[in-house]
Amino acid sequence: MTVPADSANNPVRVATTGLVELRADPRRSAGSLMYDGDGVETGRHFHDVHEIEYACRGLVEVRTETAHYLLPPHQAAWIPAGLPHRTTLHAGAQTLAVLFDPGLISPPGDRVRIIAVSPMLREMFLHSERWPIGRAESGPHADSFFQTLAYVVAEALDDEMPLNLPVTTDPAVAAAADYTRAHLAGVTAGEVARAVRVSERTLRRAFHTRMGMSWRTYLLRARVLRAMAMLAEDDRSVLEVSIAVGFDDVGAFARSFARHCGETPSAYRRRVTAGAGGPGPAGDR
Repeated sequence: MTVPADSANNPVRVATTGLVELRADPRRSAGSLMYDGDGVETGRHFHDVHEIEYACRGLVEVRTETAHYLLPPHQAAWIPAGLPHRTTLHAGAQTLAVLFDPGLISPPGDRVRIIAVSPMLREMFLHSERWPIGRAESGPHADSFFQTLAYVVAEALDDEMPLNLPVTTDPAVAAAADYTRAHLAGVTAGEVARAVRVSERTLRRAFHTRMGMSWRTYLLRARVLRAMAMLAEDDRSVLEVSIAVGFDDVGAFARSFARHCGETPSAYRRRVTAGAGGPGPAGDR
C-alpha cells in the first residue's frame, strides 16, 4: 500500500503491511515530517528512505520483529530503509521524522538504534522543518543542510543507547512481559507467573530462553525506560519517580539508571528539560 506524502497530515495513520512512500518526488534526497499523536498506532510498514524519529514530547514506541524500543522525550530512533516496523504515539506525543535517501547516509546494520540527542542535534532536527519531505521544490541550501545533518547523525549512531526491550512470539512469555510493564511499581516474578498461569520456575526459564535475558533484567530495564519518560515529562522529584517505577531505594535507582543511560537521573532531567526549554517545533518559533 502506498500513501502519498501530501495526501494527509499524518500519512501513516493508515494501517498497512507494505511500503509507505513519504516523498512526493522520488528524487528528493531528504526532508522532514511532523507527527502529532493521540494514541495513534501505525500498521506494520516500511519506507524506501532511512528515518530518524525524534520524540519532541510524550512517549513513543517502535516495534520490529525482534525488539520493542521505547523512545522517551528528546531521544531519537534510527529506522533503516526497508525495515518493517510499527510505531505508537501515546496521548500527547509529538515526533519529528527526518528522512534520508540511502545514498546520503549508510550506517552499518539493519536494525533500529536509539541515540541521545545533543542540543546541537536537536536544533538541527527542528531546523529541518523548513524543508518538508513533500515539498514541491528543493535547492542547494536544503541539500547542503541535509548532507551535513547526515554526517552528524552518522557520528551519533556510534553512541547507541540500550533503550530497547526484546520481544517474542511465544504467547505466554509475551503476556508475562506485558503484565510486567503494566505493574512495574511492585511486581514480582511469582505474581507474573500466576497471572499467565505457569510456574515461577517455568516463567524464568522461558523468559531467558525466549527473550535472551532474565526476567529480572527485563524488569529493571523496563523500569528505567519508564523513569526516563517520567523525568522528562513529569514534575515529580527523582525520589518520587524512583518509587513510582518500583525502586524503594533512590540510591539503587540512581545506580541502575546510570548503568543503562550513562548519566544520573538528575543529570538526565537537566539535559532534556534544558533542551525542551526553547520554542516548540510546531510552528511557534
